Amino acid sequence: MTTAQILSQARGEKRTVLTEIEAKQILGEAGINCTRTVLAATKEEAVSLSEEIGYPVVLKISSVDITHKSDSGGVKVNLKSREEVEKAFDDIMTSCKAYAPDADIEGVAVQGMAKMGTEIIMGMINDGSFGPVVMFGLGGVLVEVLKDVSFRIVPIDKNDAIDMTTEIQGRKLLEGYRGQEPADVECLRDILVKLSDFVNATPGIEEIDMNPVFAYKDGAVVVDARIILSS
Repeated sequence: MTTAQILSQARGEKRTVLTEIEAKQILGEAGINCTRTVLAATKEEAVSLSEEIGYPVVLKISSVDITHKSDSGGVKVNLKSREEVEKAFDDIMTSCKAYAPDADIEGVAVQGMAKMGTEIIMGMINDGSFGPVVMFGLGGVLVEVLKDVSFRIVPIDKNDAIDMTTEIQGRKLLEGYRGQEPADVECLRDILVKLSDFVNATPGIEEIDMNPVFAYKDGAVVVDARIILSS
């Protein structure tokens, strides 16, 4: 489906939270590289898709009613065989139904296991005073502990993106700290501009959260994404 179709369907269903699959489809249409993520409604579909994508894979619960997927036991990573996928599917369903008995569960999202890179967080929030602002920082645990992020009001250009990636305190981690590969900062700046362009052209978005984004020496990929619509 196109971005317009996804947004129209969500609003028609009176939903403000998009599924991860919908969010990644929208970001992909905006030119932002995301891990391929496909819905499996059944255990058999999960196995079939896993074998098509190629092991190892990740399974995540797909439900607009369960936003904290890890807390619900709804994420299983590094699955390397049919047997592991079958067990993971059953475990996810059991755990999530216990965690949220009334949740509408459409299945699991199946995606390839992305190679680890420098963890980045990017996103957008709709500020009450300034309107949409984009955000950039170090992802994973670091964003919660250090809160080392930068913000700019939409729309931004390439120079704004350069400033955002250079003003965070942890910028040395992007340069390749203690033997770690440097991050493709040009690619990250390009994603920021594309994110801003999308938000600027698409009214009714309340929040976008892309965390983590894995940055490599030659590119970057959005591993997890969430989009919330304005109510």
